[in-house]
Amino acid sequence: MKRGKRYAEAAKNIDRTKLYDADEAISLVKKSAVAKFDETVEAHIRLGVDGRHADQQVRGAVVLPHGTGKTVKVLVFAKGDKVAEAEAAGADFVGGDELIPKIQNEGWLDFDVVVATPDMMGVVGRLGRVLGPKGLMPNPKAGTVTMDVTKAVADIKAGKIEYRLDKSNIIHVPVGKASFTEEQLNDNFSTLMEAINKAKPASLKGQYLKSITLTSTMGPGVKLNTVKFA
Repeated sequence: MKRGKRYAEAAKNIDRTKLYDADEAISLVKKSAVAKFDETVEAHIRLGVDGRHADQQVRGAVVLPHGTGKTVKVLVFAKGDKVAEAEAAGADFVGGDELIPKIQNEGWLDFDVVVATPDMMGVVGRLGRVLGPKGLMPNPKAGTVTMDVTKAVADIKAGKIEYRLDKSNIIHVPVGKASFTEEQLNDNFSTLMEAINKAKPASLKGQYLKSITLTSTMGPGVKLNTVKFA
């Protein structure tokens, strides 16, 4: 893959053979984020689990203390009193059955997170084929299937992110923007790692954290020393 001059310049500052501490890695990632837009800083965490086994699934959600720097649009499936509650909490869209054709037939997906009250999961289930592959299905583990829609919406707007394994047993999540201070990124990253360590499956034998890489949207990856987080 051909990389641009900016990438090549940024990559010169990073020793590919070295495993960095979080402070140094964050500093390098910020320095190498030289695109003309505010790049997202992402963490890519490879775990020593096998996600094909139900008892080794790692999934959950965590509120980053400084948010993600991104404005998140929230859709809430609710009925009765919960509609007004969701609107008061700041949900961008609230509805029920009437949204099914809009999403299914018109391909409307102008939202980033979906929250549903448990009594609406029968309705939301019909959208499984559309929402599932995009990682938008509400899930009790992530706190997006709940009667407390006020807390769910508030947490998401405050910077709650969901983490889950991909097919290669890697978690990919944003931890902020390149414009954040090093302290803010460090706080966010530490909070994320704490949550992932707590989610370690009891059945796991062997090394849990295989590798951790921090990168900006367009920048080179910086590998971290996993021992510091074990």
